[in-house]
Amino acid sequence: MTEKSAPHRRTSPGVSSLAGRVLELLSSGQATTRTELADLLGAAPSTISFTVGQLVTHGLVAEHGTRSSTGGRPQKVLRLGGSDGFAVAADLGSRHARVGVVFPGGGLTDVSTVPFATAEGPEAALPGLAETLDTLAARHGRELLRGVGLCLPGPVDVDSGVVTLPARMPGWNRFPVRSWLEDRFGVPAAIENDANCMAVGEHSVQPAERRQSIMVKMGSGIGAGVIADGRLYRGGTGAAGEITHVRVENENGTPCSCGNTGCLETVASGAALVRILRERGARVDSIEDVVKLATDADPEATGAVRRAGRHLGTVLSANVNFFNPDAVYLGGLLSTLEPFVAAVRSQLYEGCHPLVTEQLVIERASLGADAGLVGAGRFALQRALAHALRTLTGP
Repeated sequence: MTEKSAPHRRTSPGVSSLAGRVLELLSSGQATTRTELADLLGAAPSTISFTVGQLVTHGLVAEHGTRSSTGGRPQKVLRLGGSDGFAVAADLGSRHARVGVVFPGGGLTDVSTVPFATAEGPEAALPGLAETLDTLAARHGRELLRGVGLCLPGPVDVDSGVVTLPARMPGWNRFPVRSWLEDRFGVPAAIENDANCMAVGEHSVQPAERRQSIMVKMGSGIGAGVIADGRLYRGGTGAAGEITHVRVENENGTPCSCGNTGCLETVASGAALVRILRERGARVDSIEDVVKLATDADPEATGAVRRAGRHLGTVLSANVNFFNPDAVYLGGLLSTLEPFVAAVRSQLYEGCHPLVTEQLVIERASLGADAGLVGAGRFALQRALAHALRTLTGP
């Protein structure tokens, strides 16, 4: 154990906060036994056993078989209690929403894409989405619905449950999305930024030893989610991962939604590629059109996509050098284009110190477009568990 990790090991959280961390680790799959929980939380085995015992008594945790251990008796495997419950989740885009059902173990089913007009504002757009999610819940037993999760393409104030200053969501600023969902469904709801949802979803299916990672979502806009020591890192004001507004060299003075010029968003996002190609005479109206042209090896589109990848890779290099993650995952529609991914990877190897890239994993998100849904569902289920925990232990 290094001196840097010693303060974490000495932490002695209260019973309710420790129980919350136990539920979080079991929910994410990072721990499945009391021994693993004690090691990750730096708590005494007796304290962990007492806390787990309380959670088992109240039905929040269940023992599910045993697992052999080296040099000792078999260890009881822990899982979340009430695993017959589920969450419904939606990943919102500008014109469509991806919806599905998420189970405590991370299973995902009933995934589909439905129309969703973000630009019409929350009061017009949310009721139709709620009906779709209600239909999904009814298929699996409405009485077993534990939570609702929403993955949003904008900054989210998690504490108050609102979207704050979203560039691509007119009419949504400060709207009480979480309260609206909880009133509508009668269960706990969670809302989170789309890149953060993707980061949590992808982390849940990756090897346990990858505890530091950066997930980059590249669609109409650009966002990033950061996993530090196995947990989502939001930063001081919840804005961690906002790489889209980093200014890049050789910028062309194009105004950005933040009010500055030359941000990464103006040269590397899907919206930027649509603008750039249209200025060069291409008939494109959406990021899907850009992807189709690049997939068909159109030289203008392929060149623009490569340049966008290099810009993103340059900005990521500074973050990767500083953070030294185990992995960089690439998601969003642009990640389906090999020229884009290759350009990002090449720039990272060129711009980072060899020690940083020696074991660095750079790959597409294994969950693909489902990563955000899995993350949103996990946030909803964790909020439901936290609500149940507060009910049992008091405020």
